[in-house]
Formats: sequence, structure tokens, C-alpha cells
Amino acid sequence: MEDICAFALERARSSADYAEVKAERNSHNEFVLKNGKPEVSGFDKSLGISVRVLVGGSMGFASTNNLDRSNVTAIVDEACAMAKALSGLVKQPVKLSHEDGHEASYSSEMKRPLADVGPEEKLAALRDVHAGLPQDVSVAGSFFELYDSVTEKLYLNSEGSHISAVVPRIGFFGFLTVQENGETSQVMLQKGASRGWEALREWDLQQYVSDEAHTLQRVLTKGRAPPTGPVDVICGPEVTGIATHESCGHPYEADRILGREAAQAGESFVSLDMMGQQIGSEHVSVIDDPTLPHSYGFYLYDDEGVPARPRYLMKGGAIHELLHNRETAGQLGIDSNGSARCNNYNREPIVRMANTYVEAGDWTRDEVIAETKKGVIINSFMEWNIDDKRYNQRYVSREAYYIEDGEVRHPLKAAILEVTTPTFWSSIDAVADDIGMFAGNCGKGEPMQGIPVFMGGPTIRLRDIRLGVVQ
Repeated sequence: MEDICAFALERARSSADYAEVKAERNSHNEFVLKNGKPEVSGFDKSLGISVRVLVGGSMGFASTNNLDRSNVTAIVDEACAMAKALSGLVKQPVKLSHEDGHEASYSSEMKRPLADVGPEEKLAALRDVHAGLPQDVSVAGSFFELYDSVTEKLYLNSEGSHISAVVPRIGFFGFLTVQENGETSQVMLQKGASRGWEALREWDLQQYVSDEAHTLQRVLTKGRAPPTGPVDVICGPEVTGIATHESCGHPYEADRILGREAAQAGESFVSLDMMGQQIGSEHVSVIDDPTLPHSYGFYLYDDEGVPARPRYLMKGGAIHELLHNRETAGQLGIDSNGSARCNNYNREPIVRMANTYVEAGDWTRDEVIAETKKGVIINSFMEWNIDDKRYNQRYVSREAYYIEDGEVRHPLKAAILEVTTPTFWSSIDAVADDIGMFAGNCGKGEPMQGIPVFMGGPTIRLRDIRLGVVQ
């Protein structure tokens, strides 16, 4: 990949004000078990190269999976011609932030490389999960998927950057449906990491799936209606995570705020003049950090060659920092904070999250519960939605319990947390130290780019919230 990337960059820089080249080799495997029976599995490999140029204030992008010099020459010329043709039409010329060139090479460690694990062992791991389904639970249906990939990237630009990366990823995904007394409930299961086969040992998938099955059964058979009137709502790490991703991650994407996503994923309630504004309680800080070792959203340099670092989106309840690529940062006259990601060589990098979570506090989970006189604890969710400005949000519990005088009582059915984003963050008065991270695939862009992320945080408490009701 080295020679052809250097060739492409040399040709592009002769015609462009700025040029970058990225080559990517990817191998991907997936195995599926549906109701205990193997489904069609997938194995694929890809290799391609893309070129992005800036000419006269306009960007051009082209890619190919044929890496001979004639094809690469063609995509370079295509990208340059595209940018040149558009340069006279753009109302606001693209201006990239000034960034230093970097030379680096990095990878995520695998104790047991994914390539050393054969198809038989991978399918056997899924069979073990199915065999571990609890016999005392009426499981109406199951779907389990195990997938892994290794992505090799080489990035060069005309400012001197030369960055190579090897990032493995392994993940588990599934659905489980439980039926009791004529009622059904379903859970979506997901695990993910940037590491090798050793991740499965840490996940203990049999126990994980068994616990979720018993939880569904408990709520179906013993769950009661949620309380009416204002209560304190305690969110477990999973609920903290989804709320953080949806109501603090997405609305803090600078391209969304500047209007680029309006026709696709929506807009944001956040505006540029709100920087520094207090939107949450002083107890809350939210971080997006791509550098967390073995995390699902791991990277050390983004897809524009900018070093990754922790980004404080919210600090002490105040809007502190937005997620930027070089284009949005350049438009605002600041530096990029390394938030540009793409999911393949043939996609343009756009502003994305990585691992977004609420920073740990100084309470313990037990203390939060013990100090709650009347409340509800929502450990997990089965449904969520949020409007296209990320202002009104709704989370329906999968596992929730009533709390009375500091004691966890009976399970609840469909406890609904329905609040505005400012109300959610400003109502928090206690933040525990039990951070949990949860894997997800975040969607954005046109064409759609799904990327791996973590979302999480600790147990938190919201004061005086009126729960929604199922209509």
C-alpha cells in the first residue's frame, strides 16, 4: 500500500492546494445462530484507496478498489476535476484548520489474534451460548451473531503526515425473546471491543445471556405499574450511556450544529453562542475519548491524521467543547480535536463520536440507592427515541425497580423516563463511581456510515421527575 499511496499523493499535490490519500485493507467474518441452528455465515476481504483534495476552496473525493497506477491516476484526476468544477459555485469556501503533520504507527494488542481462531471454534462459541439458555425461562426465540474484523489503514497527506494503524475488533450481537403468561418481551444484546479472541472470556456470554433471560422473566411475571407523581429516578450505567450518546454526543457534533446534517439526521438544540452555558448540574461532566485501550471506538489518530485525545463535551454542567473535524474547526478558526471518522476507504470522513460517557463521581451505587426515599431505578432500556434536535427524549425500561426508604422493592413494567435534555442534565444531584461501557453501532451520514462506539457512565440520580405512561 505504501508505494501506491505515495504515487497518488505526489500526483494529487501537483494539482491541489491540499491532498490526502488513504488505503485500507479489511477482513471481516461473521457467524449466526438462529434458534440454535446455524444460518449463512459471511467472510469478506476488501482493499481500496481514496483520495481527497482541496482546490480553490472546494473538496473533491474519489476512490477505487483497483490499485494499479492507471486506476489510481484516474481517481486522483477525478477528485481534482470535481473540486475545480465546484470551486466557482460554493458560497462559502472550505477552509481546513491548520494542523501539524504527524508520523506514527499504532495498533490495538491482541493476546490471541483473531486470525488464529478457526470457523469451527467461533461457531462452537455461539452454540455454547445457546446451550446455556436457562431451562426455567420460556425462551420463544433467539438470534446470536459473532463477528470480527481486522482493519489496516495507511494515511498520507500533503502536510507531511504518514500514519499507519492496525485495529482488530470483535463483537457479539443478538436478540432474545421471552414469553410468560401470554406476554412477550425482547432484549437486544451487544458486546464489542478492539482486541483479540480473549475478549470472549471476559464477556462470559453464557452468563450474560442467561442473566438477561431471567431479567425479562422477572419483569413479565412480577412487574407492577410504575408510580405516579414526582419521584427520584436512578439511571444505571446502560441508561446513562444511551442518554449521554443521544442527548450530549450527537447534539455536540459541530457539523450538525452548522447545518450539514439537517437533511439527514437532523439539527441540534445547541448553537455556537451557547458555548460555556450551564445546561446541566455542577456534578456532571461528559467525555468523549477515542484513546481508551481496547474500547470499541478506539483510535489514536482520526481519519484526517489528527491526534486523538479526550474531549470534554460538558464540564461541571457547562457546554465545554464540540466535536470537530478539520472543516468545522477551520470554519470557526480553531484546531480540530480529532473527531473525523469514516467506516471504509470509499467514504469521506465526517464528525463522529468514539467512546462517550459521564465521568465518575464520588458516590457509590449503594449510597445513591440508600439516600433515595421514594424513587425508581432503571437499570436498562428496551426502547428509546429522541427528536431531531436532540431536545425531547424518551427511554422505556427493560429492567426497573421501585425504591422505598432506600430499599429496592418490586420490579416495574415499562417505567418511562420522558424529559427534555436540559431537564435531564440539570436534575442530576448524585453521580456514582461505577462506570460501565456498552458497545453500539452509531449511524450517521449519506450514504449511511455505521461505526463502532462505546457509550456509558456510572449510576446517576435525577431529582423530582414525573414518569411517563404507556398509552
